[in-house]
Amino acid sequence: MGNKSTRKLWADHIARDVGKSTKRGHSEMTLGKPFCGRILGIDPSLRGSGFAVLDYRSDGSARILEAVTLKLKPKLSMPECLGAISSQLSDLISKHTIDHVAVEQTIYVQNFQTAQILGAARGAAIGAVAMRGLPVFEYAPLRIKQAVVGKGRASKEQVARTIGNITGSDFESRFDEADAAAVALCHAFSWRSD
Repeated sequence: MGNKSTRKLWADHIARDVGKSTKRGHSEMTLGKPFCGRILGIDPSLRGSGFAVLDYRSDGSARILEAVTLKLKPKLSMPECLGAISSQLSDLISKHTIDHVAVEQTIYVQNFQTAQILGAARGAAIGAVAMRGLPVFEYAPLRIKQAVVGKGRASKEQVARTIGNITGSDFESRFDEADAAAVALCHAFSWRSD
């Protein structure tokens, strides 16, 4: 390897492993088959998690099978909230045949305690689905908004309106559910089989 730059190493890797020479001298690369099936989208939060089951078809049509916001009272302890998140996911997974699970990644927060709470909520959600052997995929909030709305800084209202237009469901004032559906839709748009 010697003194090769990272850029040169990456170029060599691409040339060796990805592209195969064709008759015209171009590289041929396939992305795999697009997603088709049911995705459980999760927008985790300790007291206001959103969940959405999205049926995505090979023709690109998307339909919401169920969407729910789990609102938990302030008097509930953190362990009770985490248990409720896990229970809600168990109910959804029992009711629907789920192929993939898509979860929103934690956003950057300056408050350490808030980060811990969000991390615990995500952990409860991911643990509940991972125990059932479902594949879990994570997406950053900016990527989700970019994939669904076309703008990484889209408002919650814009996300809800766009998801409603795509799926035919009304998400007005149901922002947690709309965010969960957006995570699922981002996965449907992004994922490719090997």
